[in-house]
Amino acid sequence: MAKKTYIQAITDALDIVLEDDPKTLIFGEDVGKNGGVFRTTQGLQDKYGEDRVFDTPLAESGILGLATGLGLTGWRPIPEIQFMGFSFEAVDQIAGQLARMRFRFDGLKNAPVTIRTPYGGGTHTAEMHADNLENFFTGIPGLRVVMPSNPYDAKGLLISSVENNDPVLFMENLKLYRSMKDDIPDGKYTVPLDKANVVREGNDITIVAYGAEVNEALKVADTLAEKNVSVEVIDLRTVSPIDTETIFKSIQKTHKVVIVQEAQKMAGVGAQVASAIAEGAILSLDAPVGRVAAPNSVYPFALGEDIWIPRAKEIEEKVNEILNY
Repeated sequence: MAKKTYIQAITDALDIVLEDDPKTLIFGEDVGKNGGVFRTTQGLQDKYGEDRVFDTPLAESGILGLATGLGLTGWRPIPEIQFMGFSFEAVDQIAGQLARMRFRFDGLKNAPVTIRTPYGGGTHTAEMHADNLENFFTGIPGLRVVMPSNPYDAKGLLISSVENNDPVLFMENLKLYRSMKDDIPDGKYTVPLDKANVVREGNDITIVAYGAEVNEALKVADTLAEKNVSVEVIDLRTVSPIDTETIFKSIQKTHKVVIVQEAQKMAGVGAQVASAIAEGAILSLDAPVGRVAAPNSVYPFALGEDIWIPRAKEIEEKVNEILNY
């Protein structure tokens, strides 16, 4: 065990899958000699060679087109989209090709492609560099979307994603890259896909969150514990598909729920969770479903991030509103 950052945990995972399977390949903009813009792949080209860790032109559609062809011919590619805002250039390859392969070939072909991309605010990046675009991708059948909230899960979920035989969009939160550390086992371990995690047990209200907002929810749980309010916090981890069983079980205990996301409120993960609760657990609720999310506006420039991104204060206000309903 060693204390490692979120980004170090991801590098560990990439090192392990490259060593375990000679059919794994990493490619993207600056991922080779430079080790990526955030140094996530640092040292991997030196260790495994330019044939397995290599740079590409600045062409996201080409990167994902290459990944699609490789995935269909026995390879296990791990392409990187340097920032999630650049993913629009690759939507046709992801939605029109990769996600349809199992259906298109009646299960005879797989597309074991894990697309890594950083997202999220709090680091004051330039425009198109921080957008939370999971809302676009969770509606694509055949594509799994994974968004870890901590270093331990980041490593285990990334290994699980690469070993999985279907395409995965693996979203890495920019703010978390170097802002937190966990005890990380040195060797290989996996964290199950499609399974939410109860990161804090409670009895009075449930908060459902993912990504960096899980940590904001935990701050609220700590604050309210001092007032004898018991908050259960669920980390979705995989946001498509959503583990409704874990959510329903929690609601049956607490009878109140608040759903938190960093992305805009319109459509998306929080709306899907609320819809699932309305269909499958509405009679367990004693109050309306609470939601906390960013405004329905274009992602702001750097100086506007701090008032745009949901923080613990907004979550606590909504939790108190639902508790006092």
